[in-house]
Amino acid sequence: MKARTLRSRLFASSALVVTVLGLSIFLLGYSVIRRDILDRVQKEVDVALRGARVVYRSQIDQIGRAFSLVSFTPDADVEALRTRMNLDYLVIVPTDQVTDCPSGLARQALTERRGLGGTRLLSPEEVETLPAAIQTRTRIAIQDTPRARPTQRKVLDQAMVKEWALPLPDEAGQIRAVAYGGRVVNQDESLVDRIRDLVFGREMVDGKPIGTVTIFQDDVRIATNVLTDAGRRAIGTRVSEAVYRHVVEQGRMWHDRAFVVNDWYKTAYEPIRDPQDRIIGILYVGILEKPFRDKARAIIAAFVAIVLVGILLALVLSYVLEGAILRPLTQMLRATEQMSRGEGRGQAVQGGRIVELEQLAAAFNEMSARLEERETRLRVSNEKLAESNRSYVELIGFVAHELKGLLASAIMNAYSIRDGFLGMINFKQKRAIDSICRNLDYLTATVQKFLNLSRIERGNLEINAVAVRLKTDVFDPALETFAKLIADKQMQVDNAMDEEIVVRADTDLLRIVANNLVNNAAKYGTPGGRIALAGRVEGSTVTVEVYNDGRPIGPEDREKLFKKFSRLDVPEKKKVKGTGLGLYITRQIIEAHGGHIDVEPRDAGNAFIFTLERGE
Repeated sequence: MKARTLRSRLFASSALVVTVLGLSIFLLGYSVIRRDILDRVQKEVDVALRGARVVYRSQIDQIGRAFSLVSFTPDADVEALRTRMNLDYLVIVPTDQVTDCPSGLARQALTERRGLGGTRLLSPEEVETLPAAIQTRTRIAIQDTPRARPTQRKVLDQAMVKEWALPLPDEAGQIRAVAYGGRVVNQDESLVDRIRDLVFGREMVDGKPIGTVTIFQDDVRIATNVLTDAGRRAIGTRVSEAVYRHVVEQGRMWHDRAFVVNDWYKTAYEPIRDPQDRIIGILYVGILEKPFRDKARAIIAAFVAIVLVGILLALVLSYVLEGAILRPLTQMLRATEQMSRGEGRGQAVQGGRIVELEQLAAAFNEMSARLEERETRLRVSNEKLAESNRSYVELIGFVAHELKGLLASAIMNAYSIRDGFLGMINFKQKRAIDSICRNLDYLTATVQKFLNLSRIERGNLEINAVAVRLKTDVFDPALETFAKLIADKQMQVDNAMDEEIVVRADTDLLRIVANNLVNNAAKYGTPGGRIALAGRVEGSTVTVEVYNDGRPIGPEDREKLFKKFSRLDVPEKKKVKGTGLGLYITRQIIEAHGGHIDVEPRDAGNAFIFTLERGE
């Protein structure tokens, strides 16, 4: 994953938190606004339905009051009474004919001996008895309407009426007849407009009334102020199938949004029942959703703008605050980089006006000042150490070089005396000379190691790499050099080195490696034990192994083994002289060739394994 700056991470985190919070607030606000506005509209519609029911019922009661204000004498002119009472029809039926009369309300009024009002349907035969102008209102063509249930009807042949029935007593108090009459609801614009004006008022939106009232006969609008797209009353259009099944077929009220003719309304529907409790129609009130929906959208848009401005301000403040926090950190980073490059402590870090950052900056400045002081002291100490090291290296080289010349002359003379070139010596003298020669050989080897160490310390270990045959050019000469030591310890040599193995290396340096490893194997190996040499080609490298029987080296001693002037604290080491430089020089030479050397303890001894580049 690609690394990002702290500023980008902090800003992204802040942006995420602010955005999620802003979105949550928006969703909550959106929900509350829509619920508050549209649910309140629905509650207003429910209240309006109750008001419409009261107004509709008052229209029926008004007809009843008209019945109570006129005198129904046996010789009264019925047509004159109808006109006077402003009724669409008026019928007086003798008592003995009431049972055959089509008005169930008249029969109920006779039974209960009191005036009753209600809504019923006039049969086609009754419609034929109405005045011609009234008959024209009742014949409503049924319109195809989206979402309405399928129907084969084309024209309504019945009429819905608001009717009142009143028993008429004679002078003796006996019921001599029943008078019933009413007004036709079909296309009674004044009825629905009066209900609308009393319940909703006359407010219009885009040419449409906000509040609407409709009376349905079955599922057909027979009186309404809902308008079509052409601006005419939607007479003959039909209620949606969902509402019809809920209200007419199931007899329940509907309180929800509904698609009315050509738009969405918050609506309430309830059944209209006749005196026999049969559902014959629907009373509807509704409020156009559009103005309230537009109002909700406007409020939501303003709310969104406020939330977005709040988010933007929060992000800007977050960015500014992040800058105040990160500025001291950035200064610290630059100061740290300067110090890491050795350019001093640089400019002091400023913490700004944040208390914690001021404390952090002060602590950092104090730390950088102390680091600079320590750096100065370390630089002076390093210069002194470097000077001491140069003196030490020069001293090693000088002493070793001087000793080498002196030892060469001493060795030559000692060997000349031992071998009788300067005259015969007795047995005791020969033993003394042999001891002197051995010590001179050890001293020569030690001087050579110090010379090699001097070269390494100076960095003068130059590699003249050539193709070298490991067996014949390196390890065979090493075995010859230490053949006497190996023979004295009665050790068996197993030289399985392939004569064809060739490496790219400096011959002289590689012989130093071989001499050190073979010498160590002979010196520290178990008397009568085994020394094994092996080499194998592994791709572009050659792995060489020098093994000898002896005490296995423990894990805690492996790290000390290749350190300068380091010798292991084991009995075998104490019996044998050594400088602790051989393996250190060996590792330096192998690593200078790009290889690696390590020790691998075995059950009965140790194997020193190193790698070199394969030669051609």
